[in-house]
Amino acid sequence: MWLKDLFAFEKPIIGMVHLPPLPGAPNHGEEHSMEEIIRRALDEAFSLKEGGVHGIMVENYGDRPLPKDRCDPATLVAMGIVVRELRERIGLPLGVNLLRNCAREALAVAYVAGAHFIRVNAYSQTIVSDQGLIEPVARKLQEYRRYLGALGVKVLADVNVKHAAPLADRPLEEVVEETLDRGGADAVIITGPRTGEPPLLGDLEAAKEAAGTRPVLVGSGLTPENAPLLLRVADGAIVGTYFKRGGRVDVERVKALMESVRELVG
Repeated sequence: MWLKDLFAFEKPIIGMVHLPPLPGAPNHGEEHSMEEIIRRALDEAFSLKEGGVHGIMVENYGDRPLPKDRCDPATLVAMGIVVRELRERIGLPLGVNLLRNCAREALAVAYVAGAHFIRVNAYSQTIVSDQGLIEPVARKLQEYRRYLGALGVKVLADVNVKHAAPLADRPLEEVVEETLDRGGADAVIITGPRTGEPPLLGDLEAAKEAAGTRPVLVGSGLTPENAPLLLRVADGAIVGTYFKRGGRVDVERVKALMESVRELVG
């Protein structure tokens, strides 16, 4: 499985670097200088690495209210600078998520800055969200992926993504199969209904049954307590909320979760 090849671990944990408001965001202010943004990103990334994560994903978490599917040029430049800085100094596999669904832009940043994967919230489903109706981008993203020559950048695609609802209520297994087979995603992500809430075990099991040997990741709510249950099914996880205390990465919380994962995997 490519997941193990990239992360050198059986069930990798990807830690989140949540960026403050970037240039181009409505809530970006003078206190959010590029120097401060880079410093904070490095602090979080080094803390995640010290705690033992296998990879890092960078996200424009602070850019609220979020754009629907187009990012400001200044935001893209800022994200590229941050990702490149982490690429040169952290030494872990890197990913990019540009909320809410700026998939082509995320791919461009990842390719140019040397990241390894991206996350796409609305890849093969039309979703209803607080940004409005967001349509899937699988065809356009795969065309752009080939145009750039970025086939090595993996696409992690959400199914029934958090903070949204699919426009059509379809069996989860069908959506997972279409996301991987017809959409060409490299992995699927299953989340709870909102940030910090885990997915239902039944949803993970249904997704894994449909995915077969392709990776299924937990996308929210993983903790030391539920990791043994969820990671018996899932092939890895993306973790943000649990690792934070007071809005910043807490190394001890990272170590606690990673210890539970090591005990599970052996």
